[in-house]
Amino acid sequence: MKKKRGGKMASQYYQEMQESFRNNNKSREFPAHTAKVHSVAWSCDGRRLASGSFDKTASVFILEKDRLVKENNYRGHSDSVDQLCWHPTNPDLFVTASGDKTIRIWDVRTTKCVATVNTKGENINICWSPDGQTIAVGNKDDVVTFIDAKTHRSRAEEQFKFEVNEISWNNDNDMFFLTNGNGCINILSYPDLKPIQSINAHPSNCICIKFDPTGKYFATGSADALVSLWDVEELVCVRCFSRLDWPVRTLSFSNDGKMLASASEDHFIDIAEVETGEKLWEVQCDSPTFTVAWHPKRPLLAYACDDKEGKYDNNREAGTVKLFGLPNDS
Repeated sequence: MKKKRGGKMASQYYQEMQESFRNNNKSREFPAHTAKVHSVAWSCDGRRLASGSFDKTASVFILEKDRLVKENNYRGHSDSVDQLCWHPTNPDLFVTASGDKTIRIWDVRTTKCVATVNTKGENINICWSPDGQTIAVGNKDDVVTFIDAKTHRSRAEEQFKFEVNEISWNNDNDMFFLTNGNGCINILSYPDLKPIQSINAHPSNCICIKFDPTGKYFATGSADALVSLWDVEELVCVRCFSRLDWPVRTLSFSNDGKMLASASEDHFIDIAEVETGEKLWEVQCDSPTFTVAWHPKRPLLAYACDDKEGKYDNNREAGTVKLFGLPNDS
């Protein structure tokens, strides 16, 4: 007999994942940086995890069965690395956005910086287009620059009249989405960058946006502590997730698109079943979470939290990367 939740039958997926997390709910931390970690991301093949830090570096780990083994530390930026992302189909290339007014493309095969691109302002957001041809970077002055990933030259530059938070292409690469400080999602056509629509998504600051791998939904997180799930085709809100109490800083869909992890200053990461909004699991944390990223092939969640409050002495938690979903007996 299926367990009932609130009078509803639990889906088979829900039961399978609950069972999976009952046996695999261990979190482990791995030293990565000398200061807090702002961003974590998996390569498309899931072999490597990259992290970007306030310590001005990026680190890359190799995933070996149930642990991360540090492969390299990437130095070159002269200010905090606020966000990074991998090439969508090439598992060797990743790009970092920094407050030093540059972005840098790195190759894990040579461990070298392939290109340094100078930009106009302090960079805080970055994403790589699904077709791999373009990198978009947003800065503190609400300018988004579109950079050719091969020539490393700027293709276009857009100054926005609102506070730009996170940016993303849709999976089809023909629309560009921005979340903004007024709680709106702005949608532009791509590549001609003409406004298509502005959706009033939240009553307050709309902070983050992620598209699910299947292309059916995207999710936004906002300062009102809500996560909204949107139908990509219809551009309507399908449901809201409201278990967090603090502004939602970071989101990630699992590889099958069926789970959504969301995190904030709350001391847990919420893992929801996308189709029902039900809580599948929560990952306990000691401090606010900055970044979450599901592995592209298995139910393994990488994340990074703030340094523990009140511990300013030599705190080994200063720059760790964490993995959740490891076997309890590992």
